[in-house]
Amino acid sequence: MTRTFPAGFRWGVAGAGHQTEGGNHTSDTWFAEHVSPTVFREPSGPACDGYARWREDVGLAAGMGLTAYRFSVEWARVEPREGEFDAAALDHYAAIAGRCRELGLAPVVTFNHFTAPHWFAGRAGWLDPAAPALFARYCDRVMAAFGDLIEVAVTLNEPNLPRLLTWMPLPDLVRDLERATLEAASRAAGVPRYRLANVVLPEELDAMADGLTAGHVAARAAIKARRPDLPVGFSLAVVDDQVSGDDPKVRDHKRDQVYARWLDLARDDDFLGVQNYERMRYDGNGLVEGAGLYAGVDVGSLGGAVRYAYGETGVPILVTEHGMATDDDTRRAAYIEPSLAGLLDAIDDGVPVLGYLHWTLMDNFEWVFGYGTRLGLHSVDRTTFARTPKPSAAVYSAVARANGIALR
Repeated sequence: MTRTFPAGFRWGVAGAGHQTEGGNHTSDTWFAEHVSPTVFREPSGPACDGYARWREDVGLAAGMGLTAYRFSVEWARVEPREGEFDAAALDHYAAIAGRCRELGLAPVVTFNHFTAPHWFAGRAGWLDPAAPALFARYCDRVMAAFGDLIEVAVTLNEPNLPRLLTWMPLPDLVRDLERATLEAASRAAGVPRYRLANVVLPEELDAMADGLTAGHVAARAAIKARRPDLPVGFSLAVVDDQVSGDDPKVRDHKRDQVYARWLDLARDDDFLGVQNYERMRYDGNGLVEGAGLYAGVDVGSLGGAVRYAYGETGVPILVTEHGMATDDDTRRAAYIEPSLAGLLDAIDDGVPVLGYLHWTLMDNFEWVFGYGTRLGLHSVDRTTFARTPKPSAAVYSAVARANGIALR
């Protein structure tokens, strides 16, 4: 017997351009990877050679029986120099969206997945008062090129991540190295403030969030101006924060700092993308369980995060990322169905969930962690770039094809 998900529920995988494409040399992140010192463990280099192998990757998703494919458009490729738009890059991403539709995959398009053009970072990135208008102009060009092919638009990926990371027990060495990276990048670029969206100084967290908030509003307006019917939202990093004991003040303080602004913003959107990897517990003094990014793995975290996000916003939820960082794929394979059972419990309790996009199709470049952190359903040979399915890919494929999970 099977517990089924609602009819029309979308099953997919999520990925991002810089993490898979390779050679994104006009981007801010590529530049920051190559300064010294740098917080990035290693440069992205050719990544997964995804810019050339995108047809194979879309085919892998379709071959798993999935119905959605999330990918990002690289702003740095589309607008490599300020005000100059690359028609070939736009055609490239249009081809991905078109092929998705041919294979029955809904194109879920992220307009900005952390990375931005080098020139944008040289203007201080999202701290620049002109940033929202510049982002909206780029979004308009994307929509003009292939907006008719997009089924779901995600403006920004995890704009709350820098604030969330302040609640993670990362060593001071990492914080110091982030500052040193931005200082080195500013010197190398010859600008006062070279700024990235996912390497943020503590004293600039609020100003960066202000820029990203305005950027989302401007992007949403630009996208809706081209296609009023297109569902638009953004994705939020949501830890399932739980209270240990009877004192919720630390947990509630975290929620106020990390999520409140963004949950309020999402109330005007068509959906909210929820990205969940951890459950963490707090008593009245602080963190009592979980240590570091991806550490607090718990099969109940997805359902808890989705319930919280919907309870605060009242808008439909799309799980835009969820997965496990592990070299032991038996753990990932065992994690999928119980996590989805918790998601289905939330749906049965009235939470409108539009779909689930697993992170990620294949092992890729995981930002400051480089290639040592693996979350893929497929492994990637770092020399040949051959994609090989892991057992977890078959588990997830079976769930998607059945649109449900087996009763245990």
